[in-house]
Parts: sequence; structure tokens; C-alpha cells
Amino acid sequence: MLSIGADGRDSTLRKSAGLPVTDLGAPMDVLWFRLSRQPGDTEETQGRLDAGRVFIMLNRGDYWQCAFVIPKGSNERVRAAGLDSFRDTLRPLLPVDKSRADDIKDWEQVKLLVVQVNRLEKWWQPGLLCIGDAAHAMSPVGGVGVNLAVQDAVAAANILGRVLRESRLEEKHLAQVQTRREWPTRIIQRIQLAVQNRVVASALGATGPFKPPLAVKLIMKIPGLRQLPARLVGLGVRPEHVAPEMRAPRRDA
Repeated sequence: MLSIGADGRDSTLRKSAGLPVTDLGAPMDVLWFRLSRQPGDTEETQGRLDAGRVFIMLNRGDYWQCAFVIPKGSNERVRAAGLDSFRDTLRPLLPVDKSRADDIKDWEQVKLLVVQVNRLEKWWQPGLLCIGDAAHAMSPVGGVGVNLAVQDAVAAANILGRVLRESRLEEKHLAQVQTRREWPTRIIQRIQLAVQNRVVASALGATGPFKPPLAVKLIMKIPGLRQLPARLVGLGVRPEHVAPEMRAPRRDA
């Protein structure tokens, strides 16, 4: 019998098992909210990186999913300043009509993401395997958390599917899943930590003119380089594909 811990960064299964977690730290939290998209708005992701301000807008079709990055632990201070102050802070950051900030009518529309970056030292014990955020909480930098979780699930299915069907699961098979997926997790987290500490934290702490690092400028200015972050988000550093024997048979076969 095997339980899969896929219950998120606050995993009950992980806590019950007492699996040790290595906390890698994060200098920020994120306020998530939606703004309407209107005809004439660009299709592309929008971002603003400035002294004391980091703001991202993701195209979700009929609305913008917005991320306003704040220093770690400052949520209560932002809310205490009032909703009018928050909307006024947003207006100069918007690449669309500034009145779009008035879409936010209530603090209930603004959700706090307490950013965590961590990973289990050991993803498994007899009878339990953790994957996704239960095994490694990712920074929102790059938006790769869901992709990594899905890739973990595919790798687990490929490695464990047959041995589970044949009732010959051993600890070595659980270790194989971690071995397969831990390396790409570490690589992505290392990139995220570099961006958090060198770019995001620097921007949030700046009080004067802020100049983005050269790498950020190059990615924004050179079209070919813009594809690299998208490829990293979409495919990761070790793409996973469902093994042929794990695929459902075609109905017309």
C-alpha cells in the first residue's frame, strides 16, 4: 500500500510522517488579485520592476491575474494603510487605463500568498511518497510550481505504475522518484533564489533610482532571449513524458 502526499505546501501527510524540511527562505510575499481585461489591451504578460515596486500582470483571457510583490511580513501594514492607498499605489504601475485599479472594491478580492521556498530532505518513507508542493514549495518566480508538480506525478507514475500493479513495490522505487525529480527541483529553486535575492529583494529595498540587472535588461530587449524563460516555465530542465505502457489504450485501437 502506498499513500501519495500531494496535499500542498502545508501537507498534513508530510507533517504526520515527520519528514524534515529544509527552508531556503524568501524575502517577499505576494498579493494576488484580478483586474478586468478590455478590448485593445495587449496580449503579453506585463511587468514593472522599480524602486520599492514589483508588479506583474498575467493574461488570463477576460481578466488580468495580478501579482503585487511586498516585503516579507508587510501584509498587515499594507492593509492598515487602507484600500484607497493601495489603489493609488497601483495606478502608476498599470500599463492600461489607470482607473482599472478601481476594480478592487474590497480587501476580500486581494489574497495573500505567503511565499515559501523549501524542500524535503527525503521525499518518502515506507508507505508514503510526497510530490509537488508537499515535497518542494516553489517561489512564485517564473510560475513553475504547477508544472513541476505535474512532472513529479508523471515521473512517479512511470516509475511506480508497473511495480504497484504487480505488488512488488520496494523502497528503492520510491527513492528512484526522488532521484529523478530532485535534480530539476534544485536547479529551478537555485534560479528562483537568485532572482529573489538579486532582483526582487534589491528592487523592494531600493529607495532611489533602480536599475535592473543586465541579464533582465537583455531578456526584455532581445526577442530571442524572451523565449528562454517561457521554455523554462513550460518544459522545465527535465521534461517528463508518460511512458507508453502507462497510456490509456485508444478507443479505436
